[in-house]
Amino acid sequence: MKELTFETLIAVFEEIFGRGLFWAMVAVAAIVTLAYLFVLIRDRSVSWKKFLLAQLSMPFGGIAAVLFVQKVTRSDFNDIGGPVDVFVLLGVGLVGAIGLAILVYTLQSLLRPPQDA
Repeated sequence: MKELTFETLIAVFEEIFGRGLFWAMVAVAAIVTLAYLFVLIRDRSVSWKKFLLAQLSMPFGGIAAVLFVQKVTRSDFNDIGGPVDVFVLLGVGLVGAIGLAILVYTLQSLLRPPQDA
């Protein structure tokens, strides 16, 4: 592999997660993103109470993402070999934390829309 292309990344992720699981995760991420954009456009403002609750969920999302990747790849924390592995694990945790915060905020906004004055 001499150069890193988008197609190469997709192939690597399909190999790691399996084709079905990978594309299911992509579909869920797209649906949550579209719902989040819908909520932002509909509400025209950010509810800071909902935002705070979403931020409080972030550590759980980070931990869940790391444990999910560890389970899917059949690896353990003892398999971390160097700095690159640590950075990848931190990146997975960060993406999981942000993803869960977006999901929590979106679900809160969809289940309890703002009351018009």
